[in-house]
Amino acid sequence: MERDIKAKLRHVPVSAQKARLVVDLVRGKDVVDALDMLQFVTKKAAQPVSKLISSAIANAENNFGLNRYDLYIHKIVADEGPTRKWRRFGARGRVKPRLRRSSHISISLRERELE
Repeated sequence: MERDIKAKLRHVPVSAQKARLVVDLVRGKDVVDALDMLQFVTKKAAQPVSKLISSAIANAENNFGLNRYDLYIHKIVADEGPTRKWRRFGARGRVKPRLRRSSHISISLRERELE
């Protein structure tokens, strides 16, 4: 039976487009390898994704009694979150809009099938 271990991270102050660059790096990898890789990625989204993977590992170990070395990232997605609309004042009394985008990242881990 396939058991999915899930974790979600909401309202991350990084756009979903930029978060997907980091998420695509770790999809399908072992969780320990993914954490090691994210240590050296110089993107702003790498730190929240690393915390999310650590949280999912803790869920697997504490709630299901699984070993972290048997887990891999089955599914990880970065969806758009709410956009805060700020404004900045420009020349001639105009207003220039600033969109502060955010994202929701969710992960699903599975245990490797030993043969």
